[in-house]
Amino acid sequence: MLAYATRRIAATIPVVLLVALFVFSLLYIAPGDPAAIIAGDQATPADVARIHASLGLDRPYLVRFGDWFWHVLQGDLGTSIFTNLPVTHMIAQRVEPTLSLMVLTLILSISLAIPMGVIAAWKPGTWIDRLVMMTAVVGFSTPVFVIGYVLAYVFALRLDWLPVQGFTPISQGLIPFLRTLILPSVSLGLIYMALIARITRATMLDVLAQDYVRTAKAKGVGQGGVLFLHALKNAAVPIVTIIGIGFAALIGGAVVTESVFAIPGLGRLTVDAILRRDYPVIQGVVLLFSFVYVLVNLLVDLLYTLFDPRIRY
Repeated sequence: MLAYATRRIAATIPVVLLVALFVFSLLYIAPGDPAAIIAGDQATPADVARIHASLGLDRPYLVRFGDWFWHVLQGDLGTSIFTNLPVTHMIAQRVEPTLSLMVLTLILSISLAIPMGVIAAWKPGTWIDRLVMMTAVVGFSTPVFVIGYVLAYVFALRLDWLPVQGFTPISQGLIPFLRTLILPSVSLGLIYMALIARITRATMLDVLAQDYVRTAKAKGVGQGGVLFLHALKNAAVPIVTIIGIGFAALIGGAVVTESVFAIPGLGRLTVDAILRRDYPVIQGVVLLFSFVYVLVNLLVDLLYTLFDPRIRY
């Protein structure tokens, strides 16, 4: 297990370097001269030259990347062009809403999707199976912003049960905190829940057809024990994999969801930075999201050792 974990961590290092190189290159992939775009139409050549110098565009590319990455390793993501605040400070101010939204979405999605997939596999071809799969197809096919607008119209504007926008920190009370996050979490979680439910059903159908499951039933093991202790444990590897892969959709959906519900998180910060061409902020947020996604997939790889004895070496 230790050797496997060491190999997986070592394999992550070049991935992190490539991600950092790509994020740094965002400044140069963008069409046009970034300094001229930031300066605006009324800028003088001196203004453009000053922005060139502040962004380091007058130095060789690899030198700039090395200097930028060295500062990143020290926790310095640069300074916002428009607010003059450190990017790390701006991210720290916005991380609680995004983290709260994603954690609650994960809890709701996983706790509902896995039982739905298991029940659908237990009763294949029945109305339960069809209902679960229809829900999964609708959730997987409908854009996040459409779901968000529909839920906001029904539960916030028409019924007036929940707030339509904003975020309340958990320090101001658990109930107000949850009230502001229920609609965004459901909107963001439907596509994630649909993905996990479909994979769970497909994997469980395959596992339930195995000989050891029939043996367990013949020995008198109860239906719950067969489904959750025998079958689900052996079907866990594909499910854990899709949870890790789907995390990318969760990150991307958070940007849209925060815009729909006016949540002041990292997604909203990203949108504002893109609109203003605030490249240091864009680089910092994208780098953070990318590193989180890499770490989540590394964690998924390490979790394999809990479910698959073949890789415990």
